[in-house]
Amino acid sequence: MIHHVPASPENVRVGMFDAGFEPILIVESGDTVRMETVSGKASLFPQPGSGMTVPAALRRIAEANLPMLAPHILTGPIGIAGAEPGDMLEVRIDAVELGSDWGYNYIRPLAGALPEDFPDLTVATIPIDRETRRARLAWGMTLPVAPFFGVMGVAPPPSYACISSKEPRVHGGNMDNKELVAGSTLFLPVHVPGALFSAGDGHALQGDGEVCVTALETCLDGEFTLAVHKGGGAADPVLRFPRAETPTHYISMGFHESLDQALKQALREMIDFIRARTGLARAHAYQLCSLAVDFHVTQAVNGEKGVHGMLRREILD
Repeated sequence: MIHHVPASPENVRVGMFDAGFEPILIVESGDTVRMETVSGKASLFPQPGSGMTVPAALRRIAEANLPMLAPHILTGPIGIAGAEPGDMLEVRIDAVELGSDWGYNYIRPLAGALPEDFPDLTVATIPIDRETRRARLAWGMTLPVAPFFGVMGVAPPPSYACISSKEPRVHGGNMDNKELVAGSTLFLPVHVPGALFSAGDGHALQGDGEVCVTALETCLDGEFTLAVHKGGGAADPVLRFPRAETPTHYISMGFHESLDQALKQALREMIDFIRARTGLARAHAYQLCSLAVDFHVTQAVNGEKGVHGMLRREILD
């Protein structure tokens, strides 16, 4: 079955995850959900006469002045019937479509990878041509878009209580992984009954690192097929941390305040994944990582920094 979830003040949470949130919709495992997401606040809207249009849903949400812990406007949560703690939620990203003809990027004081070099607020409103799928920057350059959701996650463990969406953690959340485009699949450990999946923080374009603290933030429409694997399923009997697959790669992830520790976590997750798929000895899996896995800095600006490892599928398949 296919469900439609519009962005509205009733269907979003701003900048927070909480195991105590009630689901806005409950679906069956294997159902598809088409979700509308929006990004931005009134101070970031394009000026009248610019030729760019603010979606009506974004205006309504901005005017509602909802409680917030971080800027991400998250549609959800969606409950999946039968999901229980210890299960794995498979999130197939079937489609990601631009929902607006503009986006924004800003440098925020005291944030980003070089706060000491860039102390002033700098905001850019960037037109997006949805036909050519290119964004035009203020200095004249145009770049092709590659849209993805910066935030996709389930409810965190109940012991976390209400947490900010800024930091990625065991529940996923603000991973900012640009590999998670349409055609990719995300796997998340379930911490509460129903899993409670949310998505938002639409990015039209981002480089690994997201160094100035924002990507090309925009409104996106997503289509997700949500499937529950009891106990993690045969392939992931103990899924402790988010992982993903693309048509070409297996992806492990690590999040930590220290990039060194984030790398170690992503590496350990990849070693365990290889061992589960192949039965290799731990030392052999470690050697394979050194020979064939590429580790990238996913983002360096969200408090909990991110590293992801990429292994070509053909090596294990």
